[in-house]
Amino acid sequence: MKLTDIKKELKSIKRTSFGISIPELRKFAKKIAKGNYVEFLQNDDCKTFEQRLLHAFVIGYINCDIDLQLKYFESFIPFVDDWAVNDSLCQNFKVARKYPDIIWQFLMKYKSSKREFESRIVSVMLLSHFLNDEYIDRVIEVLNSLNTDDYYSHMGVAWAVATVMGKYPQKCLAYLKSENCSLDKITYNKSLQKIRESFRVSDKIKIQTKEMKK
Repeated sequence: MKLTDIKKELKSIKRTSFGISIPELRKFAKKIAKGNYVEFLQNDDCKTFEQRLLHAFVIGYINCDIDLQLKYFESFIPFVDDWAVNDSLCQNFKVARKYPDIIWQFLMKYKSSKREFESRIVSVMLLSHFLNDEYIDRVIEVLNSLNTDDYYSHMGVAWAVATVMGKYPQKCLAYLKSENCSLDKITYNKSLQKIRESFRVSDKIKIQTKEMKK
């Protein structure tokens, strides 16, 4: 499928008042991923919200060498300026579970970034693909050091901490109570809020967190 045909079909998809629906974008992304995705990824200008979402989905759906897939991922990062695009890119990148060591090393290039969405990419990738026994201690260590100066970066860390609590409650409680916890006040309290809002966290732990607010 040529880029001109892709653009033509994109325009023809039925729109809602909010733009093209996510299910339609996913369906279209899978079609591109099975065809000439190289032309699309190399020439897409990512000008609209829908284009950026589509681009994020295609990157996750393509079947190619992992190093090439990471190059597409990395080249798209500068276009990520919205939480929905950010999280779609990360959560749809399920190949991370197949190559955890490679993806981990890739993400560590951004762990010290002061850019809002580069920091959020790290936190959302970690909560989406690395909450397992092998990586959990390293995940907590990285979350503890990520930039949280901006709204979407600190919200990403808070979401990740709450997700850790759902799967590793004792480790997370110990971390939040530890002197080594260096989360700023806003991120720390937002983490507690998200923990109390989570369906994955027990009522017992939610009660404990009410006494932990800074």
